[in-house]
Amino acid sequence: MKTQLMTTRLQKVLVYVWVSPTTLFGLLFVPIAFLSGGRIQLVGGVIEVSGGLVRRFLKSRLFVLGEVAAITLGHVVLGQDYGSLVASREHERMHVRQYELWGPLMVPVYLFSSCLATVRGRHPYWDNWFERAAYRIAQ
Repeated sequence: MKTQLMTTRLQKVLVYVWVSPTTLFGLLFVPIAFLSGGRIQLVGGVIEVSGGLVRRFLKSRLFVLGEVAAITLGHVVLGQDYGSLVASREHERMHVRQYELWGPLMVPVYLFSSCLATVRGRHPYWDNWFERAAYRIAQ
């Protein structure tokens, strides 16, 4: 029993290390949110960051498809506001699980899926394999 508990804890630590390159990038938004009046909270092992300049960032045209309500970066989820985080929590948690599987390969594989959809004449977001899986789980 004790050995099983230690194994489970070690597995969790290894998963966090595997995902850490993208999580570290996501953590850059924590001080930005804090200093600009945003909100930071820990929910189920995931850091949720919203409001302040994070909201402005997510509303910007930086993203190819326009503004987004929320985005996952490893074990960090950025949301325009608290309501966006709550509304998208299941969807974004699926992306967290995808990051836990793919680790540092997640971003390139995600982009490849978008490119593949585009080449096939489909939508780069709605027909992205990762998004389709996240929307299925969140329904």
